[in-house]
Amino acid sequence: ERMAERTKIAIGSAYPLPEEQTITIRGRNLITGLPQAVEVSSVEIRESLVGPVEIIIEAVKATLDETPPELIADLMDQGIVMAGGGSLLQGMPERMAEETHMHVYRAEDPVTCVVLGAGTIVSDLDRYAKVLASTQRGVLPRYRM
Repeated sequence: ERMAERTKIAIGSAYPLPEEQTITIRGRNLITGLPQAVEVSSVEIRESLVGPVEIIIEAVKATLDETPPELIADLMDQGIVMAGGGSLLQGMPERMAEETHMHVYRAEDPVTCVVLGAGTIVSDLDRYAKVLASTQRGVLPRYRM
């Protein structure tokens, strides 16, 4: 799993790269049990990420479908901010922009901003209770990857 994560970070993408890349990964062949080196391309990694990327895109589209028109107008003016580790995937903002027809950009510190925001809410639940209650919805269906 660590090798897969390192490979995804190194050459994974949600959108075609200006220059496709390759990387040699080393590990144990699960069939033979012997060490083996394999060269994989950014195209192959992107193809393996299609399912998870589509789940994220469809969740955003479903949210936009339920968003009031006045907030959609704000999003069209100001854009969508992507946060979380998934936003670090190369080309993810570009892919999301293409799918939503809106400007999309990555938060300044996408991994920690989610935790910091959740911490802010938890530390002052009384203040945010009304907002949280008004935004509760059904759970998105589980997708199999």
